[in-house]
Amino acid sequence: MIIIRFLLISAIFCITSCGDYQKVLKSSDPLFKLENAISYFEENKFNKAFPILDELMSSFRGTTRAQEVYKYYALTLYGQKDYILAGYHFKTFSKTFPSDDFAEESAYLTAYCYYLEAPGSTLDPAYIFKAMDELQLFINSHPESNRAVDCNNLIDELRERLEQKSFDIAKGYFHRTNYSSAVTSFNVMLSEYPDSPFREQAMSLRFRAAYELAKNSIKSREKDRYVEANTSFLEFRDSYPDSPLVKETQNIYNKVQAFLEKDISQ
Repeated sequence: MIIIRFLLISAIFCITSCGDYQKVLKSSDPLFKLENAISYFEENKFNKAFPILDELMSSFRGTTRAQEVYKYYALTLYGQKDYILAGYHFKTFSKTFPSDDFAEESAYLTAYCYYLEAPGSTLDPAYIFKAMDELQLFINSHPESNRAVDCNNLIDELRERLEQKSFDIAKGYFHRTNYSSAVTSFNVMLSEYPDSPFREQAMSLRFRAAYELAKNSIKSREKDRYVEANTSFLEFRDSYPDSPLVKETQNIYNKVQAFLEKDISQ
């Protein structure tokens, strides 16, 4: 009996609530609609607030409340996790109303939306670069903002994703025995991210790839590639003289040396 009563009360509440919402939608009073849209927004009922605000965007265009409507419109998109579209409107708001109290936050949210949309290291990095550009743009245009520190931290995090992706690509070539592409990719990764936490492992794998590439080369390319492998190992050893990975690759290096000494003797 208690359950039935609860369901009945819930049904009545739902009907009443839906009726109230329909009343707002059908109203011809823009101010009444705006007031309710803001209430829905503040209650996190973004799916109810959005269609009303979408309609009011044209109703209030050119009026003194246009900025307020646009602000809630963009924030509602953000609340719905439509970060690409929200980022676009936050950017438009900050450019259109640069003196508004919400302008700085809007500029920051532009960058933050791209950050939220940026994928992990295994996916297309286009949005990672876009997010980094937008975060840096905010820092440059708002150097005194308290959010500048947050932006720098987010840029560092995104850069780490790119480092991981660059390393994973090179390592993937190595494990697929595409040693030429592996050497090239490790060279690019080490050049672009000289302080990467993956540097030690990358230098070890680059040497291994260079050795395999030399070992399987045609005669005319053999010597040059053994020399390249030798250089890779020396750079690795100089950078990490106490690394266990250096000791693990010492036997391979001995083979490189044996070839080069034999070549000289001939």
